Amino acid sequence: MNALMLAWSVDEDFWVRRIAIDHQLLRKERTNTELLEQILVNNLGSDEFFINKAIGWSLRDYSKTDPEWVRTFISKYRDRMDKLSIREGSKYI
Repeated sequence: MNALMLAWSVDEDFWVRRIAIDHQLLRKERTNTELLEQILVNNLGSDEFFINKAIGWSLRDYSKTDPEWVRTFISKYRDRMDKLSIREGSKYI
């Protein structure tokens, strides 16, 4: 499944990329953070609203479980992230 999600995270169709971004929602402590980071990084710099919103939702959801991981991610990639993703991802931290 991980290899498939990584492949989908770079698909030409942004809806397929969005599925890859969202696929770990609600997994809480079972979230594979290495996979999540790679999928998100693969989509940073997108000008597609739905991709940037999905990045923010994924970060926001995971921030309820591990806010420090999300803070670190946003700090590390802030220069490459859309403001919408930062705003959504930072909502609960």
